Amino acid sequence: VQLVESGGGLVQAGDSLRLSCAASRRTLSIPRMGWFRQAPGKERELVAAITSGGSTNYADSVKGRFTISRDNAKNTLYLQMNSLKPEDTADYYCAAGGRFVGPYDYWGQGTQVTVSS
Repeated sequence: VQLVESGGGLVQAGDSLRLSCAASRRTLSIPRMGWFRQAPGKERELVAAITSGGSTNYADSVKGRFTISRDNAKNTLYLQMNSLKPEDTADYYCAAGGRFVGPYDYWGQGTQVTVSS
């Protein structure tokens, strides 16, 4: 599965952004997809994940502000980010898992999000 992210950029605190991740395979057939982020000097962390059945989970730091969704007709994963904070600044990666548990198998190249105060 090839994953291509888009939608990153430079915004101000309080603004919104929507990240997209186009998959080369039918997203309906992918058990699990997620968004990760990695800030400079920090480890990569899971931001949000969604299963093929639509179940979602979020990092505590983004609950109520970010929404993950998938459009299976377009084979695209989204991350709607509202009320952005400077601490959301990071490289954001899309990932896909061939199983419902365990590590993710496929990764995109990343898209940069910078939030200025």
